[in-house]
Amino acid sequence: MNRKTKIWIVSSVIVICLISMTSLVLNKREKPTEVRLESVAHRDLTETVTANGNIRAGRVVDMSSDVSARVSELLIEEGDDVIAGQLLLRLDPTQFQASVSRAEAFLNQTDAQLRQQEANLNRSIRDLDRLENIFQRDSLLVMRQQLDNLGTEVEMGSRQFEALQFGVAQAAASLTEANELLSKTIFRAPISGKVTRLNVEEGETVIVGTMNNPGSLVLTISELSAVEVVLEVDETDIPYIALGDSTILELDAFPNQLFGGLVTEIGNSAIQPAANGQTSTIDFEVVISMSNPPDGIRPDLSATADIIIETRLGALSVPIISLTIRSTDDSDETDSDDDNRQEQNIGPLLRSRNVDLEGVFIVSEGRVKFAPVEIGITGQEHFEILSGISEGDTIVVGPYQEIRELEDDNSVKQTETDEGSGGIFGGRMQIRIGG
Repeated sequence: MNRKTKIWIVSSVIVICLISMTSLVLNKREKPTEVRLESVAHRDLTETVTANGNIRAGRVVDMSSDVSARVSELLIEEGDDVIAGQLLLRLDPTQFQASVSRAEAFLNQTDAQLRQQEANLNRSIRDLDRLENIFQRDSLLVMRQQLDNLGTEVEMGSRQFEALQFGVAQAAASLTEANELLSKTIFRAPISGKVTRLNVEEGETVIVGTMNNPGSLVLTISELSAVEVVLEVDETDIPYIALGDSTILELDAFPNQLFGGLVTEIGNSAIQPAANGQTSTIDFEVVISMSNPPDGIRPDLSATADIIIETRLGALSVPIISLTIRSTDDSDETDSDDDNRQEQNIGPLLRSRNVDLEGVFIVSEGRVKFAPVEIGITGQEHFEILSGISEGDTIVVGPYQEIRELEDDNSVKQTETDEGSGGIFGGRMQIRIGG
């Protein structure tokens, strides 16, 4: 085989390979991408803020001891229902009864001294009156010095009588204090409710708190007819929550049941402020008043709340998964683009230079075209659409990876794979509200 023939054969092979590769590429380009399609329609949407928290009784009373003594009689157990005024427990009153007896004796003593001084004062006053009458009739019968001395004695007796009056008042106050301490050895329920915590047993000694040492927490009574849910809500959601917003509550201890409630309190400061120079999650406390607490509910149970912040009836909407983002410079969306859209350490002026467009892919005659849209509220599975598309438009709603890779004028077709009945969340059962 000569040189010319070899060159011709090699050239023919190269041409055949190029033709085959071109044909494959063209066939691949023309092969429609299998996607899920859906028509734009009107739906009822509900936007919620979801947060976790715990149950708290609407009214809680922690009972501590004001005296140090041994528990001599315990009349309740943890979990008991009590009514206001019910006797709960007694402390050993021996020491305090002795203090009362001592205070009573001191009061009686000072009172007797007061009466004795009163009698002495009255006698001195009578003697002074008698001498003054004699002095007025005949000044020679009574010495002036004798009269002055008796007047001074009356004055001193009056002051001593006044001092003893104060002593009696002091003794009476001491007796009142002793009786008050004695009364604190008896614990009665201040409110009606349930004993949710009992920290003592019969025979234990409770102590009084000091500046550096806390006192004994004897028991806790919770009024569970009014129940609150205390939530920790992220700072980004706080501006959208208002007092009076309705909520849907789910308790782990009561599965497959939903309960209602209203927002009654919104924290004005963070639960745990960020330390200087440290970045931490900022959460605010939101309190929900539970409107229909179930029987058997207890404080500290875990709860999840959906706070309804906005509702739209008959809103034009699209599935959340159908929404994608395209850069304003028409560059392809890549994983690096997703990373760039995360929170960055750049100022708002720099971030505002490149604004990404949110939109969906509209399908017409088997081909797609990116359509920027303006979205409103976010439902559980759908976005509200304010502008950009119309009711009845056919859009691509999945799979997500295919939507990311679509470009204008790509050919698509309805997927033949059954994606199940779970919608865009792959068949996972959900308890949800609205759209």
